Amino acid sequence: MTKVPGNTWTTLEPPLPSKASQNAFVEHARALAKVCRRERTEEAIEKARGAFVAEVTACRRSDRQTLLAAGLVITDLATQGWTVRVRSERVEVKPPDSVTDPLAEKARIRRQELVKRNAQLRQPSVQRFLESMERQRLHDGSYVSIYSLMRDGRDLAKGLREARTHLNNGWADALSKLVDPYLQFVTAENAACEFTGLRLMDVWRYFRHTWTNQYTSVPGRTMVFLVRDRAAANHPVMGIGALSSPIMQIRKRDSWIGWHPETFLDRVRTAPTRELAKWLVDTLDAAIDEIYVADLIEDGILSTRDLKTPSLAVIERLLKESAEARKKHQRFARSRDYKQKRSDFHGNEYWIAKARTHLFRSKRALALSTYLRARAVLDEAFDGKPTAEKLAALAKTGYGSDAIRRVLKKAKADRVGIAVADISVCGAVQPYNALLGGKLTAMMAASPEVVHQYRRRYAQAESEIASSMAGRPIVRASKLVLLGTTSLYGVGSSQYNRIKIPAERLGGNAGDVIRYAELGRSEAFGTSQYSEETVHALVELVQQSDAQRVNSIFGEGVSPKLRKVRQALDLLNLPSGMLLRHHRPRIVYAVSLIKNLDDYLIGAAKRPEYIVPVNEGVAATAAIGAWWRERWLRNRIISDDVLDEVERHTTVRPVTHGARVPLQRAAPQQPMYSDLSPELPEG
Repeated sequence: MTKVPGNTWTTLEPPLPSKASQNAFVEHARALAKVCRRERTEEAIEKARGAFVAEVTACRRSDRQTLLAAGLVITDLATQGWTVRVRSERVEVKPPDSVTDPLAEKARIRRQELVKRNAQLRQPSVQRFLESMERQRLHDGSYVSIYSLMRDGRDLAKGLREARTHLNNGWADALSKLVDPYLQFVTAENAACEFTGLRLMDVWRYFRHTWTNQYTSVPGRTMVFLVRDRAAANHPVMGIGALSSPIMQIRKRDSWIGWHPETFLDRVRTAPTRELAKWLVDTLDAAIDEIYVADLIEDGILSTRDLKTPSLAVIERLLKESAEARKKHQRFARSRDYKQKRSDFHGNEYWIAKARTHLFRSKRALALSTYLRARAVLDEAFDGKPTAEKLAALAKTGYGSDAIRRVLKKAKADRVGIAVADISVCGAVQPYNALLGGKLTAMMAASPEVVHQYRRRYAQAESEIASSMAGRPIVRASKLVLLGTTSLYGVGSSQYNRIKIPAERLGGNAGDVIRYAELGRSEAFGTSQYSEETVHALVELVQQSDAQRVNSIFGEGVSPKLRKVRQALDLLNLPSGMLLRHHRPRIVYAVSLIKNLDDYLIGAAKRPEYIVPVNEGVAATAAIGAWWRERWLRNRIISDDVLDEVERHTTVRPVTHGARVPLQRAAPQQPMYSDLSPELPEG
């Protein structure tokens, strides 16, 4: 394994309040350093963690939280491959070296993920859920369980071996009778599988627990689906997927679609048009019109005239008001005050009440100051007549570029939550893994049927932030046009690479394609390297301090957990910039579903030009299945090794099936199946 040099040692000096707590931290670090030198196994690190936590409980109360948080952080670092050492009573850590061996890097990441996944599977509530899914129950006269939705690999492998005899003639018909995928959306909380009576959400959740990484819920919009096989009894599950609200800032994605400020400014400077100039004015006008101002006018912060002809004085008053309202929010905010029910209000009263909270008064005043400053710049530059020439001149100035950036940011905010979704879960369920069922699930995620379902689900959804800023319901058209995702591993993705679907096969035009475009690698920042126990300790530390700035109130900002962890690390005098870097950059992918992506995603184009018409729906999904059989399955089954892999997944007791969640079981013949669980998810 080749190591790439460059990582250096960093000293950790948390402000522990007593000599006893300082000694406890150093001794815990020594124990971890010993484990790192010798074995670095999950069991050894967990033993050191348990001994440390027990020692913390014996410390005096004033020492406990700081010591616990600091000790758990360094424990998780050791778990994630960091090296720990103690020199002259000084604790030092070094991040894991990058490796050029892809297999070694995948193994390292897999080990990291399995630590949290296995801890989750040991939770009593999770074990009770899994046991209930595996327990037989009577449904429509037959005994069924989650095993009823797993395809027996022996039967499938036998059929595929017979199908190989048709590969030169009649293969399409032979394979379609063996594997016939379709989409099933989990559209209601209690929607049930018609073959087993199991809740579809429970079915989805069960198979999600077979993934390498732990199952977590995602805030915002979420739409989950199953890929099922109608060619076999009970229509077994082939794969699972989920679309979620997208990550707000991904530089590679934003540059690719024209959202990144410098990319957009390059476009404006090299190809200015009257349409772009007018778009700037129209977007800014709409942004100002969408802000509730009644209370600001009542309190003399601004006047209706200021909205049309802003002055520096009104901008300064708004900035001052924003800062004062933010201070009041941080001082008086209580989460329960922000959880009032919509049904308790009449008409627009709910949104007006939200707008008048300290939090949204601060946000509204700040936004207005930004938009009015930009309006003053555009008014002076265009003088009521936006043209390409005037836009080009504006973009050459610093203040003009700043105004353009601010308008672009607003345009992005209007579209990112409704027109873009992340594929947060995507992968195959055994025995379909070996047959490249992960690629099938990824292709299904881009089906017009998914776009149609997304539009139906969120057609009447009121934007929480925009409505709270406007003091009235704001509903934006949920026309999904872009999918994004990342690989689990930063060294390659067998699931997403080379996916290219000919549009003409789905009802589109010849020459057009839907494809997964590889955009580059993401920045490796986040909190995924820390256990729930550690995050809880860090959050408790912040809450016990006098410096809490994050209340987990919707509207305060994105990633409240990340911001809380960052604040806690700062309180511990630990380098948050370094410790929030999980040293696992991921490959960023994007799937454009329309032809006019750049213009539609800034609002310059009103209608998306879909590569495949949305009304193709179910027919397009079936065509994707046929294309997958032709492009991937047909060639895959030529390999005896592949079919041998399929064959070993059986539901005959004792169950040895990779779609079974890997739990510790008492019976000796029941193996641990961690080596059989899917290598992915790559969402």
